[in-house]
Amino acid sequence: MNIKRTNLRLIPLILLGLFYSCSPTVKVTTDYDHSANFSQYKTFTVYDLKAQEGQVNQLNADRVAKAIRAEMTAKGFVESNDNPDLKVNAVSILKNKTQVTADTNFYGYGGMYRPYGYWGGGAMMGGGTTTFNSYDYVDGSLVIDIVSSKTQKLLWQGIGNAQIDSKPDNPEEFIAGAIKKILEGFPPGLAKK
Repeated sequence: MNIKRTNLRLIPLILLGLFYSCSPTVKVTTDYDHSANFSQYKTFTVYDLKAQEGQVNQLNADRVAKAIRAEMTAKGFVESNDNPDLKVNAVSILKNKTQVTADTNFYGYGGMYRPYGYWGGGAMMGGGTTTFNSYDYVDGSLVIDIVSSKTQKLLWQGIGNAQIDSKPDNPEEFIAGAIKKILEGFPPGLAKK
């Protein structure tokens, strides 16, 4: 058996970390309080997002807050620090992970006779190779919570998740796009344009 190991070390991330690849597949899930009347909410504020140690730096915390403000305003909400209806908070979660894959190729006679070969009328042992590949990556999530200021109850939550493998060329544009995708389902029942 021929074993080949490949270890790809990733560059440590200083950016938000969510969805960092050229064209990542962002999985978005949402949940909300089905008894809430979302049409009654008109104003919002963004929590004071601080740089989270080991998770997000201050530049990206500011980018996240800016993108949330832009999306909420585009949906018709008005930002207000004086008794807002909704409070919006965002948290990033990064987990280091390793993925291992194995690829085995047999040669010789195929089908149910693997790994035995049958060449020229005599039985002959076939062979094969197995290649193991492993790489480290970061599993990144961005959680956006929308809470009622009056009741302090969670009304809506959106989570964007993706495998992170490189830093984006334009972090501001990237973060704005990710926030837009996560908030696409808020408020529930909003007709898509």
